[in-house]
Amino acid sequence: MNRLELMKVLVAPVISEKSTRLAENENRFVFKVRKDATKPQVKKAVELMFSVEVESVQLLNTKPKVKRFGRFIGKRPGWKKAYVRLKPGHEIDLSAS
Repeated sequence: MNRLELMKVLVAPVISEKSTRLAENENRFVFKVRKDATKPQVKKAVELMFSVEVESVQLLNTKPKVKRFGRFIGKRPGWKKAYVRLKPGHEIDLSAS
């Protein structure tokens, strides 16, 4: 993949209590990624975008939520997220990005 395609793999960082705790304690960061993204693509994209070294990547498909709108039932879209563990000594500052 070229650099332009790798930049489109990461959609957004996930900012929540759990992801903040993981970032502080375990040096793991959570990103929303494209549905067709693979572990090697996510690893290369994070290394390219943030100039860090990635130790491991875990991918997770989140299921779509069923929501009710009056008498109609619908679904919110599902998405894929990536848990990225960085090698010791590397860090990502998401507040500045």
